[in-house]
Amino acid sequence: MSAAILPPVLALAGAPLLQGIITRTKAWFAGRRGPPLLQPYYDIAKLLRKGAVYSGTTSWVFRLGPAAGVGVAALCLLFLPLGNLPAPFSFEGDLVFVIYLLALARFLTVIAAMDTGSAFEGMGASREMAFAALAEPALLFGLVAVARQTGRLSLEGLIRPIDVGDWAAHGATLLLVLAGLFLVFLAENSRIPVDDPTTHLELTMIHEVMVLDHGGPDFAFVEYAAALKLWILGALITGIALPVRTGEVAIDLAAMVAGLAGLAVLVGIIESTLVRLRLVQVPHLLIGACSLALLGFLIQ
Repeated sequence: MSAAILPPVLALAGAPLLQGIITRTKAWFAGRRGPPLLQPYYDIAKLLRKGAVYSGTTSWVFRLGPAAGVGVAALCLLFLPLGNLPAPFSFEGDLVFVIYLLALARFLTVIAAMDTGSAFEGMGASREMAFAALAEPALLFGLVAVARQTGRLSLEGLIRPIDVGDWAAHGATLLLVLAGLFLVFLAENSRIPVDDPTTHLELTMIHEVMVLDHGGPDFAFVEYAAALKLWILGALITGIALPVRTGEVAIDLAAMVAGLAGLAVLVGIIESTLVRLRLVQVPHLLIGACSLALLGFLIQ
């Protein structure tokens, strides 16, 4: 099997496992046994077996959102390398294309929420778009800052050349970029301190309030798309942070998988030791992320 097939196949199969690692880490910090690592797979399988109920106020837009969101996230995987493992497809400027695809996935979730006519879901959609206006520039500046060092505008050309020598020569830039990207990672995946994915208080939700009316297979698609997004942004961070480029597929693959698992553990630790910010403080966090990424772009 070609090495280029491994990144998307591994992402499609292993993305929900990252959520399981986060949950188990939080359970360990709380002194509980916690659910099995494979619980996200069980939940998705259970939802796929259920039926879906649709409100009379919704249209085809509401039904399109979840399935199309999964399709868009899967399309992103075709341009995403995993460390030194190449992506199936690559072209100059595809990093901008992938950012637009992520924005499209967000748009599909938002319009599905708005289509319900629910005040709660409309509130969540407005919050999501407001914070996205700050998170997307930080993501773009961060990736362009790394691209400035590698001289390539594709994700493969941006991530695969990074090695120990690049860290020695441009360590300050890469550290600033990683700090900004990690804050974006938390915000885009609705994690603490930006959002609490386990809360049941509608007035404090951002992402979860947008999918309150989804059920059965539709909610399974929403959960799976969220897992894929977690993997996509996590792979960008680990690809930059871990300069393991041995040329041996097994070693490079193991390093990236270990990096993703470590990132999931770190998220679990953060959610176990911090509280979520007040909503009015979230823009400050995202502006800080954008500033870090922009500073990384400006310095050599």
